[in-house]
Amino acid sequence: MADTEGPPLDRQPQERAQVVPPSDLDGLLTAQIALAWAGEKGEEGRLGWWDSDLTGELGGQDLFQRLLPETWAWATLQAARAAAIRRDAGIRAKDHDPDAILTLFGQGFAIDELAEERLRELKGSGSLPIDALPGLREVIRVPWQRERFAEWLDAFDAPETERTPVGRRIKGPIPEGLDRRIRQLLGALRPLADTYPLPHHRRSA
Repeated sequence: MADTEGPPLDRQPQERAQVVPPSDLDGLLTAQIALAWAGEKGEEGRLGWWDSDLTGELGGQDLFQRLLPETWAWATLQAARAAAIRRDAGIRAKDHDPDAILTLFGQGFAIDELAEERLRELKGSGSLPIDALPGLREVIRVPWQRERFAEWLDAFDAPETERTPVGRRIKGPIPEGLDRRIRQLLGALRPLADTYPLPHHRRSA
């Protein structure tokens, strides 16, 4: 079907390194970390899409500050991101063809690997997360406000979606640029739901 066709996303990581600029990978990491933080249950009652409190002052933050005093800020956000990745992958696994589903936390092996490499690079730079990824400043703010997060999402045009057994499928062709896919996936998070809505593109077979 024409509206499910998209660009080939199964290139090897070394090939993708030539066509995915660091700015796009930074955009992906910003979206992932922002959503991972907002999606936590948290001591302050955030979205609760994954049952974790890895970034709260009295939760994982206290532990990581003691264990990793130099990199605790990265460690807490990485842990929340890992929780979100597991939740996202668990939902995708229920589909008859999970590899065809592209989400904010699953863009195919090659891009996922590039994102991990970029995250390690940024963490090793010595910069704080909000300095390495300035877009996080707009989202990761205490106290948590659901309305403020929704306003952040308003900056991304909401694409047309349809409900599927695994989540919100974005209609139309898959954008070729990673940055454009990220914007569509963020826009498709609206309206905010009580459970993670898994906005996604579906690749053709």
